[in-house]
Amino acid sequence: MARLHLFDLDGTLLHATTAPVEISRQLGREAETVALDRAIAEGRIGPPEYATQVYDLWADLTEAHVSAAFEAAPWLARIREVWAEIRGAGDYCAVVSLSPSFFVERLLGWGAHAAHGSRFPAVPFTEPVDPAGVLSAAAKVTVADRLCQEFGVSRADCVAYGDSMSDKDLFAAVPVSVAVNADGHLSGVATHSYRGRDLWDAYELVRTVQ
Repeated sequence: MARLHLFDLDGTLLHATTAPVEISRQLGREAETVALDRAIAEGRIGPPEYATQVYDLWADLTEAHVSAAFEAAPWLARIREVWAEIRGAGDYCAVVSLSPSFFVERLLGWGAHAAHGSRFPAVPFTEPVDPAGVLSAAAKVTVADRLCQEFGVSRADCVAYGDSMSDKDLFAAVPVSVAVNADGHLSGVATHSYRGRDLWDAYELVRTVQ
């Protein structure tokens, strides 16, 4: 049976940062976004409030800013190699993230079969962000179930990779999980744990697990 590998983005594929912080860095609004990251991590705001507030910081955002953020971001090593190996084995890989869809979907070019993020308007913005399109921890499970149906697998065939509370629901829903540079909330519920800067080493932990 094929397996579906589900990857978080912020703090997982990106080392010690988030896509919104990297985007905001291009606009000189990094400090404000780091504060928003802290607020959502501490539960003081939810994903819809976060999305609305970060959207307001990005009034001048252009595709050039997004491209620069994507290229300069501190990605883990060997992401493309891992996804090529997964594809070569007849398995599937997908990214499911609370970060903006316009950033997450760029990973399709690196070999992901699917990439789902919070639904933001196209850049440059000409309409507001719709809070109903913003993903949550629970929504990650819903997306995973939809991907399972699309690829003809079940939750029992899934492997999840993540780093924080936003991944906890998904980790609870699948049998195999890898906490990647994770905080204490997640590492205790994962079946495997990895700290470092190379995705291949994290993938090796579950490469032969059935």
